[in-house]
Amino acid sequence: MNQKIKILFILFIFVFTTKGLAYEQVVTSHPLATEVGQKILQDGGNAYDAAVAISATLSVVEPFASGLGGGGFWLMYDNESKTHIFLDAREVSPAKATLSMYLDAQENHVKSISREGPLAAGIPGLPAALSHVSRTYGKLPLSRTLLPAIHFAENGFDVDERYVRGAKYKKELLLKYPESSAIFLDRGEVPNPGWTLYQKDLAHTLKMIGDFGHEGFYIGSFANRLVKSINQNGGVWRLDDLQNYNVVERDPITFTYKNHRFTAPGLPSSGALMLKYIFASLESYNTQEMTALQVKHLISELLKRAFFLRNSVMGDPDTAGNKNIEINITNLAKNLPKVSLDKATSLSEFPIIDSFINEGISTTHFAVVDRYGNRVAVTQSINFWFGSGFVPQGTGVLLNNEMDDFIFDKKKGDERIANLMQPSKRMLSSMTPLMIESDRGFTILGTPGGKRIISMVLLSSLEWINGGDAMSIASLPRYHHQFTPDHILFEKDAISESGRLYLESMGHNLKESSRLYGNMQVITWDKKKQKLDKASDPRGLPKSNSRVY
Repeated sequence: MNQKIKILFILFIFVFTTKGLAYEQVVTSHPLATEVGQKILQDGGNAYDAAVAISATLSVVEPFASGLGGGGFWLMYDNESKTHIFLDAREVSPAKATLSMYLDAQENHVKSISREGPLAAGIPGLPAALSHVSRTYGKLPLSRTLLPAIHFAENGFDVDERYVRGAKYKKELLLKYPESSAIFLDRGEVPNPGWTLYQKDLAHTLKMIGDFGHEGFYIGSFANRLVKSINQNGGVWRLDDLQNYNVVERDPITFTYKNHRFTAPGLPSSGALMLKYIFASLESYNTQEMTALQVKHLISELLKRAFFLRNSVMGDPDTAGNKNIEINITNLAKNLPKVSLDKATSLSEFPIIDSFINEGISTTHFAVVDRYGNRVAVTQSINFWFGSGFVPQGTGVLLNNEMDDFIFDKKKGDERIANLMQPSKRMLSSMTPLMIESDRGFTILGTPGGKRIISMVLLSSLEWINGGDAMSIASLPRYHHQFTPDHILFEKDAISESGRLYLESMGHNLKESSRLYGNMQVITWDKKKQKLDKASDPRGLPKSNSRVY
């Protein structure tokens, strides 16, 4: 090869590589996790490798929000096959769990039992997801993609103000369990920002998963250690619960609205079915001719109905009642009161239902796009802040309290209740990673926030459809209705004072949120501008003062 050809070859490689890097994007709720994802891409990994590395890293640097002791939903687009993939890594109730374990002598639900300690924990799904995605879709070995998480667990990182707020909020819970308080508190006290959090046992657990994959967590000596510690502290796990756990690849839910194609996880995520119902209903209205307040009224009314449907018929897709879920929703929706554009619908006008669930808001979301056109969006959680508060001895794994997402109602104790607590069952969730595609391009978005995830994703979707960019989508002021309690919850800037008076005159109850909520993470691709952009919610993004891996 002569010198001229060499120079042309080098220029070609440079242009190709930089063009590829321009079409890669990572967005997460923590700067360390974002940098980890970017580094994996730069080192030759694809979006799936980066997602595995990010997921594990968030499990270390945001232990209050997600982790190996929890689960989540992975929504992926594989550019080579042009297919969307929904990976269900939701937790599963233990086989020995019974409804009566969570009830008092009068058969009332005791919330502390489903929220604190080992009985509150479902069988985790995240370790299986890391192994499955790496083995099935990744280019790099799992032992490589878990290295950043191992590094931060072993060598520590400096906690930020979000961590401190969470530790303060859950201090009493963490103090109940010596293993947990020894890890997450500073000699029994809430640490100050900048305190270095070391998680040596968790580092060892991550190394084991890196070496042995799924089997390293769910089978063998580590599984025995989990079960022994959990059951010594009042739990009911069995080795079979762990050995039988598997992630499930399911068909995602897809639908269109105004030439935009939506793709999101189906059950046990409730989000896609609720959004599908809302957007199908919106097709009947010319929102362009409505005022902003009329649209807020309409959206609130549709959210009210969507949550009624959620609470009535949605649950584990593998149970008999959810085999024909979309038919069930359609049939029930026919009996709902029609939306009036002049007044709010009273809850008394709806069919009788009194089975509702609580849902935690401590969750995290991230997204990745690689140079090959692959996309990954993940929402993962341990439910409430610091989950159940319990860490099995010697594992470093903080367990979820997702059992609280079931319905506990002895009076309705039959299989017709889709989300009734039963053994070996996946609980309903609001986690909704979402992809939207149109002639304009695409957006990938998601957020924590419990039930409010649905309204946040809905409003952000409408912002994208109406021409918004990544930052306007992430920072959009929010309002929310979830059927009960019967009020519109809103952030201060979402509804003006005159707007509140107008909505109240229509019969709405309003409640201003005491704080901003959510932590939206967004990636957008604008075809016309040939621009791949991202934005993290200004409400929640911490600054990093830790060593970068």
